[in-house]
Amino acid sequence: MAGKRKDKSGRVLKTGENQRKNGTYDYRYTDGHGKVRCVYAKTLEALREKESTIQRDLADGIDYAAGEITASELVDRYMGLKRDIGPNTLRAYQTVVNRIRESDFGELKVRNVKLSDAKRFYVELHDKGIKRNTITGYHSILRPAFEMAVDDDMIRKNPFKFKVADILPDDAAKRTALTKSQQETYLKFIRENGQDNYYDDIVILLGTGLRVSELYGLTKKDIDFKKRHIFIEHQLCRTAEQPYFVTSPKTSSGVRCIPMSDMVYMALKRVVANRPTPTVEFLVDGYSGFLFLDKDGKPKVAMHLQNYMRGMQKKIARIYGRSFPRVTPHVLRHTFCTDMQRAGIDVKSLQYLMGHSNVSVTLDIYTHVNFDAVEEAFGRAVSNL
Repeated sequence: MAGKRKDKSGRVLKTGENQRKNGTYDYRYTDGHGKVRCVYAKTLEALREKESTIQRDLADGIDYAAGEITASELVDRYMGLKRDIGPNTLRAYQTVVNRIRESDFGELKVRNVKLSDAKRFYVELHDKGIKRNTITGYHSILRPAFEMAVDDDMIRKNPFKFKVADILPDDAAKRTALTKSQQETYLKFIRENGQDNYYDDIVILLGTGLRVSELYGLTKKDIDFKKRHIFIEHQLCRTAEQPYFVTSPKTSSGVRCIPMSDMVYMALKRVVANRPTPTVEFLVDGYSGFLFLDKDGKPKVAMHLQNYMRGMQKKIARIYGRSFPRVTPHVLRHTFCTDMQRAGIDVKSLQYLMGHSNVSVTLDIYTHVNFDAVEEAFGRAVSNL
């Protein structure tokens, strides 16, 4: 053993091992790129566990050093490679990225993240009151980010390769469509008690299933009264950073043509007839002639209608009590979809009208079918056997 380097306890040190003056240990090695790396440990036993992992990773082509970046840094790297993201989606992603940065999980080194760490992170978020649907947004970033780490030979397995639904309960609020009677009651109440001019906006949403941003993005050129068609190929949005901007519909399937019912036709006719004529037409990203204007002559945005409907909800609750369902712009969209489904429209046509990218969204999220509707459909089917 002559000439062999030893630590203060007399143990022989292997090649690359060294005991520092403070009693801790380090190990130097050359990675797969020819770069000298160094890892540290408090004890020789802990150091040799790291050495074993490094040697196994080097033999398998895993870049141990690259796995030293934090989960937050990995997410930043992944997001830096994404393109063709709409502004609304990008803003939602950025919120998630910021929360990951601020979390203890974000400080974990990528190579140290285990399946249990990933699941515990989601469970802790849920325990803090964050809904499962929101946590699914985290998953849509973390799973592909860690898959990229696997592809880059940073880690062997993706710890996020599981379904969020397998560990968290479904806590999403159940969407309930308005019945025909409730629709009539609500529209009558808006017509008789609404001080601002939002009645036609609500009628059109209820009769088309449009998203609010799609409705308020409509310009004169998007309406064909002769053919009774509404053309959807953009939406009008607003954020704190951008007062007005035009984007494509939520998905590529959002570009579509919606037929007008008689009720929608008459509502749009009133909108056009009552629309004030501005001295100068408002221009947003090359679009002008917006149909729906506020009292200042500027285009309406979703926030206008949302605030209005919240105020009307308080008024209607004073008359009908809490038993009357909460009505939001999305409830109107959900109601349209459900009414179309109950009326017997085929699912592919309904998917087109709703602008859904996947038919499962149409089936699983937006349609609300009760037993009476099922029994009626069953009776029609049996009679045709």
